[in-house]
Amino acid sequence: MNIGEAASQSGVTAKMIRYYEQIGLIPKAERTRTGYRDYTDPDVHMLRFIARARDLGFSIAGISELLDLWRNKDRRSADVKALAQARAQDLREKIAHLQDMAGTLEDLARTCAGNERPDCPILKDLAAQKAPTQGGRKHRNKSNTAIQERITS
Repeated sequence: MNIGEAASQSGVTAKMIRYYEQIGLIPKAERTRTGYRDYTDPDVHMLRFIARARDLGFSIAGISELLDLWRNKDRRSADVKALAQARAQDLREKIAHLQDMAGTLEDLARTCAGNERPDCPILKDLAAQKAPTQGGRKHRNKSNTAIQERITS
């Protein structure tokens, strides 16, 4: 089947299929006598595997590891489980960071009168000369402290 059919059956765009071939995530497709890529049912199955892994947030490197394990019939399921658990932990950390960011924005919005006056504590906070922090409660606690200081001053 051609790349368009493979894309349609796998849910992976033709552009991404070409990219996956280019970076070596999947083997280069066989070519027809006229030079067109020719995909097989196992190729489509592998593309669906990749699409599912991408839907679960695995990076290209993670997908490569999963593909290696999938192809290796002597694999240890413990290795696959470890990859899945590590990805789940990454997602939990990202969720916590996003919740923290949302909380900070909600706290900032509560301090803003939202009226016709130009004074805006949200913009003051964004313009503050402080280094950004990475995730966790540290960011929110620092912002909450800064907000409380502005409210009381």
